[in-house]
Amino acid sequence: MIDLTTTYLGLKLASPLVVSASPLSRDVDGICRLEDAGASAVVLYSLFEEQLRQEEMDLQYHLANGTESFAESLTYFPQPSEFHTGPEGYLNHIRKAKSSVHIPIIASLNGSTLGGWTKFASEIERAGADAIECNIYYIPTDPLLTSADIEKTYLDIVQAVKGVVKIPVAVKLSPFFSNFANMARRLDEIGANGLVLFNRFYQPDIDLEDLEIRPNVLLSTPQALRLPLTWIGILFGRVRASLAATGGVHNAEDIVKLLMVGANVTMVCSSLMRHGINHLRHLEHELRSWMEEREYESVAQMQGSMSQLRCPDPGAFERAQYMRAVKGMQHIHMAGWR
Repeated sequence: MIDLTTTYLGLKLASPLVVSASPLSRDVDGICRLEDAGASAVVLYSLFEEQLRQEEMDLQYHLANGTESFAESLTYFPQPSEFHTGPEGYLNHIRKAKSSVHIPIIASLNGSTLGGWTKFASEIERAGADAIECNIYYIPTDPLLTSADIEKTYLDIVQAVKGVVKIPVAVKLSPFFSNFANMARRLDEIGANGLVLFNRFYQPDIDLEDLEIRPNVLLSTPQALRLPLTWIGILFGRVRASLAATGGVHNAEDIVKLLMVGANVTMVCSSLMRHGINHLRHLEHELRSWMEEREYESVAQMQGSMSQLRCPDPGAFERAQYMRAVKGMQHIHMAGWR
C-alpha cells in the first residue's frame, strides 16, 4: 500500500496535492469538489487589504453623499459601521468551508500595512482557518529603497503576524533577492512555519488599439517548475520551515521531482484551470503508479533524496548544472549547422 501522507505547517495531510490560491476556492461548492477530487488542503483566494479599504471608502462616500442637503437625511440612512463591509465576507467563507469539508483550509492574506496584516490575521484565526499564507506581493519601484529595506519589510510582516496568531504561518515569496538562501534562513529563524516558492508577478501588457495598460494573466507552464525545483533542493535540510512548491506542477512527474528535492507539498492551480478539478484524480493516480513501478512505499521515502544536501558533490547542484546546460545548448547549435 502506497503511503502518500505528508506533513505541511505541522498539519498531517493525506497527500502532497494542495490547491493553491485561485478562483477555484471562491465558493464552498468548489472547495467540496476539490476535496472529493483528492485535494489534501486548499489555500483560499487572497484577501487584499487595499480592496477592503476601497470598499469601505466607497460605502462611506455613497452613504454620506448629499446628506448635508437636508438635516433629516443625516439620520435617514444607517451608519457605515452597521454594514458588513471589510473582511466579513471572507471570514464567513472560511467558516462555511470549515463546516463543509474535512481537509485543512489555509487563508491567503495580502496586506499593505503592518496594522492591516495583524488585524486581518487575527480575524482569520478567529474564523477558524487552519493556517495563514502571507502572500507578500510586493514590487519595489523606489530607486532609493535598498535591498536591506526590502528584506526588513518582509521580516517585519512575518514577525508581526506571528506575534498575533497561534496558527501556522507560511510566507509566499518572490525569488528576487540578492541572496535568497540568506532570506529564507532569516525568515526561518523568526518563526515562519513554511516557505511557498514562488510568487508569480503578473506583468501588464499594452492594448495597442486603446493605448491602455491592461492586466495580462497567464497560466503557468511546466517550464516554471525549474525555479522552485532548484531552490527547494538547496534549502532542504537547511531550514526547519516546511517547503511548498507552486508554479509549473502539471503532471505526476513534476510532483515526483519536487518531492525528491525536498518539497513537503506541491501546489496546483494552472493545471486545474486548464483541465478541470478532476485532474487532481489523474495526478494522484499517476503518482501512485509511478511509485509502485519503482517500488517506493511512501512520499517520506522520496522526500529530499535528490536534494543538494544528499548530493555527493553539492557544487553540482549549482555551477556544474549551469556548465552542463551551456554545453547542451552548444551541441544543439552545432547540430543545427550540420
